[in-house]
Amino acid sequence: MPEHVTSSHRRAVPLPQAYRLLNHGPTVLVSAAHGGRANVMAAAWAMPLDFDPPKVTLVIDKSTFTRTLIEASGRFALSVPCHALADATFAAGSLSGTEHADKFADCGLAAFAAERIEAPLVEGCVAWLECRVIDGAPERHHQQAYDLFVAEVLAAQADERVFSGGRWRADAPAALRTIHHQAGGAFFVAGETVQAAKPAP
Repeated sequence: MPEHVTSSHRRAVPLPQAYRLLNHGPTVLVSAAHGGRANVMAAAWAMPLDFDPPKVTLVIDKSTFTRTLIEASGRFALSVPCHALADATFAAGSLSGTEHADKFADCGLAAFAAERIEAPLVEGCVAWLECRVIDGAPERHHQQAYDLFVAEVLAAQADERVFSGGRWRADAPAALRTIHHQAGGAFFVAGETVQAAKPAP
């Protein structure tokens, strides 16, 4: 099995550290499931919102099939792809779930079961967050007006070769570095970590 799809390195991440899995602005794969259908799409607009309990926000257009599944189930997963999945991630952001009955397969992606939600997680990624949509009146307004979903993170995992001790590792293998979409399928890949000096009091 290729190194980038090995699951033996996956470790639970303490929920108060879950926000750090998105804090550096990576492209994510959003998956959802309902009524026997599952789908996956790429998204660039996801970010942490709170620490404990951890919350995230996600912008997802009304026209997407994944959003239909999220609205029906109230759950979604965020999987953080890496350099090795750049082509599959671009495909997931380009193909429509309404036209592809098995978009995972059509994009060259494999799925595995989540711990707390029905939505599948994407194999070969380097971090995974299982999310429950917060469904109050203000949140529903934001969903309809701005396509903005607010969700609580119920479970989080990360590949220890890339994220451990609550931090993204500077020595992560090149194929496992996160990708950040610019436009038209062009991504930049996360680089080295720079530790800033502590300011003088």
